[in-house]
Amino acid sequence: MTVSAQFDTSDGIRLAYYEDDFTDPWKSPPTLLLLHAAMGHAKRWYAGVPTLARHYRVLRLDMRGHGKSQVPAADSDLTMDRLVDDVRELMAKLGTSAVHIVGNSAGGYVAQNLAMQSPELVRSLVLFASTPGLKESQARTWLPRVAKEGLRNFLAATIEDRFPPGHDPGHVKWFLDEAGKNDTAWIGRFVGLMTTLWWMDELHRIKCPTLLVVPGAETVGHAENYETMRERIRDADLIRYPGLPHNICDIVPERCAADVHAFLRRRFPQDRT
Repeated sequence: MTVSAQFDTSDGIRLAYYEDDFTDPWKSPPTLLLLHAAMGHAKRWYAGVPTLARHYRVLRLDMRGHGKSQVPAADSDLTMDRLVDDVRELMAKLGTSAVHIVGNSAGGYVAQNLAMQSPELVRSLVLFASTPGLKESQARTWLPRVAKEGLRNFLAATIEDRFPPGHDPGHVKWFLDEAGKNDTAWIGRFVGLMTTLWWMDELHRIKCPTLLVVPGAETVGHAENYETMRERIRDADLIRYPGLPHNICDIVPERCAADVHAFLRRRFPQDRT
């Protein structure tokens, strides 16, 4: 039902992934790939997987340097193309052709670039709180603070950017503890790369049906960028979650999963399991 495994990329990095499939055994379900946010890991999807895995073969990747995946050497190359290749190589290993992709924040950055570079591999995109890169954001100001304060302390000090007041303190502590396990130098490199990238003018290259799910009280990027995205992507719907900050997949995971499922059922009725 749930399988965890690893594979080696073409540049020698071992990546972890999970496969969840609770669909009827006699059916052939469509594949849904989940890509997590920076500083996260595949297990952050835990609350949405039960809903999704009843209808889809769900793949969850720990992106390089995150979760149980290997942290690359400090002198290794880190580019968006390399992150996209990681996804391509996972799909090739599993013999998976075109998939639906759900990307949360930085996971959505990778998903967008895969859809632009290899449209034949992406049937649809669902992007949660995911703009076309982080160049047009305040994220570049995080890095000096993380280096000085430590990753967990920085996130704790800015927790209101990620969770609303009164959110379950046990959940917040778990989020901080898990994020704090990351290699700080790698996270600095990873987030640093994202703050140099911006591809708004290339979004017309995304051909597949796309759902933009927008935090109504966005705290990382600029909310108006999502409206521009809807204009630039040929076939895009937009849902707004009023009053919520950036981490909508953590705050309301069941709602997120329900919206993914509703979008895919509406746009791909032939896939119904």
